[in-house]
Order: sequence, then C-alpha cells, then structure tokens
Amino acid sequence: MSDRIGPLRLALEDIRTARRRDPAARSNVVIALSYQGVHAVWHHRAAHWLWNHGLKSYGRLWSQYARRRTGIEIHPGATLGRRLFIDHGMGVVIGETAVVGNDVLLFHGVTLGGTTMSPGKRHPTLGDRVVVGAGAKVLGPVHVACDARIGANAVLVRDVPEGATAVGIPAKIRSHPSEREANTAASAVDWGDSQHHPDPDAPPEGVEQREPAMYYI
Repeated sequence: MSDRIGPLRLALEDIRTARRRDPAARSNVVIALSYQGVHAVWHHRAAHWLWNHGLKSYGRLWSQYARRRTGIEIHPGATLGRRLFIDHGMGVVIGETAVVGNDVLLFHGVTLGGTTMSPGKRHPTLGDRVVVGAGAKVLGPVHVACDARIGANAVLVRDVPEGATAVGIPAKIRSHPSEREANTAASAVDWGDSQHHPDPDAPPEGVEQREPAMYYI
C-alpha cells in the first residue's frame, strides 16, 4: 500500500501531514507531543508489526494500551496507508479487516466497522484521499473509492464511487451534491479542497494558502 521508508521518516511525514492539514497547528514539537491522532498512528505501526509477525496477543495488548492513551481504537490487523491524519480523534474505531488508503482524513467519532460476526473481510476499504466527516459510520465490507467524501454523521452501508459524496442516514450517493447537502457533508470546505468539489469563490491562482481541514465539524 505504500513504499517502505524508515520509521523516523514516516514519523516526520506524519508530523508534516498534521501541520499541512490542520490550520490550528503551529509547531511540529506540539504536534509530536500532543496530537493524539498522530500518536494513535504511531502506536498502530508497532502493534501491526507484532500482529503480522505472529505476536498477535502482544499486538492486541499494544493496541488496547494505545486506546487508553489516545481515545482511538485501531485493531492491530487493520491496514493503514501513509499520511493518514485523524483530526481530533476521540472515539475513532477502525476494525480488524479495514483498509485505509494514502492521504485519508478522518474526524472524531468515525467508525470503520462491521455488520457481521463472521470471520473474513467484514470492514470497509477506503481509497486514497478519502475524507470521512465527524461521527460518520462506515459499516461492512464496502469500498469507498478515491477522492470520495462521507458527510458528518452519515451511516454508510454501500459502495461510493470515485469523487462522489455520501450523506444522510442511510447515506445516499451524490455525485454533485446540492448546496444544502454540501454544507453538511465532508465536501463542505473552504477554498482549495479538490478538483471534484471546486469552490467558485477560490482565490486567484498563485495565492499561497494552507490546505483546509474544516469540514463542518
């Protein structure tokens, strides 16, 4: 899912990702010491290594320690891509067979859960650059394609095509969400989000800006 680089370079990449995606971030040191979403990813890498090397009990124990420390529960069997950013983070749950792509953004209260107790693939797969709004539940072995957006508090139980937005309970797919839907979905950002949801009020080309992270949370 990602090119292999050393743990230190990965950690620095995570810090840069948080700095880029969170407009409230002011210091790399503060991110490294206090951002629970970043810490949860770091803990998961260690637990995932133990899980994949036959030390499943130790991996599970490590993941539970991380849960107590961060408020974020990631099963050690889950597969996470690079530059994942969990903003705020409290209450996020990621199940055992979940697969998360690169450059994904998750807000607090997100669940990547299952709908069955049977073994096998039972958790979601998120493509690259997916954004999942606060409180959203993505349930079952669904596939959320690249550049999709899941609205805040949505309950998703079906696949989402590339670049689409899913909103509501149960979530409905909107390739071109209305203004009202966009203002309650993870696609509702200030300027510069993506080519799929351009902002007509975006500043002129060449104006320096930071990537927004305020998805109407």
